[in-house]
Amino acid sequence: MQNTFNAIVAEESEGKTLIGLKELGLSDLPDEPVLVAVKYSTLNYKDGLAISGRGRICRALPMICGIDLAGVVESSSDSRWQPGDEIVINGYGLSETFNGGYSQYQRVKADWPVRLPKGLTLKQSMAIGTAGYTAMLCVQALEDHGLKPADGPVLVTGAAGGVGSVAVSLLSGLGYEVHASTGRMASQEQFLKSLGAAKLIAREALARKAKPLEKESWAGVVDTVGSNTLVAALAQTRHEGVVAACGLAGGMDLPGSVAPFILRGVTLRGIDSVMASQPRREAAWHRLAETLDLDHLEAISNTIAMTALLEMGHKIVDGEIRGRVVVDVNR
Repeated sequence: MQNTFNAIVAEESEGKTLIGLKELGLSDLPDEPVLVAVKYSTLNYKDGLAISGRGRICRALPMICGIDLAGVVESSSDSRWQPGDEIVINGYGLSETFNGGYSQYQRVKADWPVRLPKGLTLKQSMAIGTAGYTAMLCVQALEDHGLKPADGPVLVTGAAGGVGSVAVSLLSGLGYEVHASTGRMASQEQFLKSLGAAKLIAREALARKAKPLEKESWAGVVDTVGSNTLVAALAQTRHEGVVAACGLAGGMDLPGSVAPFILRGVTLRGIDSVMASQPRREAAWHRLAETLDLDHLEAISNTIAMTALLEMGHKIVDGEIRGRVVVDVNR
């Protein structure tokens, strides 16, 4: 085991938050029972906000950033985990109230890890990451509502992003007709169709002030954007359809009407990936291992060194990254 290791740390200096690569020791980690040798993390939109300083994600400083991690248990005082166990952790306040995954080592609570499902490597698990895990939670929410491919098309907003691209792949693989909305029609059409999208919709068609009710178009929706886009999607959801809302890149407001809920019986299902129950997490991860097209996963992901995060954090917030970014914390 290394005496020192590298991490991306947010710190306060002269009233400002500074983020940078720092050398730490095990004594800098929290006093928790499971020590993990981290192999990979990811770059999510929330990570980008934290790294770029364009969103208040870290609620206490200093804080190791990164809301995901995948690695190997180094040691554990809890009998549920043994050295050599391969694990994945998403959410639970990592990078917000608890030190996160942009570190070569991390100590975590024993209740948090999920065993790496058979059929996935640690690297693949972080190509999925919180974004893909959230996409599966959305798909499960649609299915819990009773939605079936025969019921009609499903809309995915922010379809070229991390959650959206995995949702397109999952839904198309399950037999749904997927309509993918993106603000990058010209550059992403071939990419989204390769994932199974049957139709593309320009972002501007939804990111607007909508009427309380509009033409019924979709049996279900996975919305990663929020605000006006979510309102327009709700207004166009078919009678007794379901909308899974998991993102707020477009804003936290909901400037719409209750008409879709009362006059069409539409269900709005919120998706909380951060504090989802352990059984729900395990079910989502095992379903991902069983159903996700790994060729699609390879196509939508690329790997960067941890040292490249400071630049890439700005790019994901600016919408310049498609698909998934795996972070090799040992590079």
